[in-house]
Amino acid sequence: MSAALLTAVFVSIGGVGIAAYLGIAGTGEAMLARHITIGIFSAMMTLLSHSMMMFYLIGKGKAVREAAQEGGLSREYEARITLLRKPVFSIATLAMVLTMITAIIGASVDVGVLPPVAHGVLAYSCLAANLGALRVEIAALTESGRIVSEVNRLLNV
Repeated sequence: MSAALLTAVFVSIGGVGIAAYLGIAGTGEAMLARHITIGIFSAMMTLLSHSMMMFYLIGKGKAVREAAQEGGLSREYEARITLLRKPVFSIATLAMVLTMITAIIGASVDVGVLPPVAHGVLAYSCLAANLGALRVEIAALTESGRIVSEVNRLLNV
């Protein structure tokens, strides 16, 4: 499951990067259409992948808590998983909010209400936040895997 979640995050970030490139380098209606299509798909994929990552970490924490309780282990493992979730929830939420705002402002640029530079600045901020979220999510998935392995080892599973 972790690999699928990371793949979704990589695809969404790649799409955001391609959409940003097309927005800068693109000239003509065909390139603008590609920019918009890839941008919308990537925005939706970003929201889905980060949300699913959060739900996965919630479920992982619940599974560790239940296994530790049944096996008579301390609550330390639950606390460690909870600490891992906090930075993921913060940066992933920021990345999702910036992604939504970037898409909305992009529509405003398309109809001529706002200048393209506003959308461009937001696009780079969105890309940076998503890369930051990816880094934190990889660290959280790695460490949560270690915690699960440790709990399994202690429970002789």
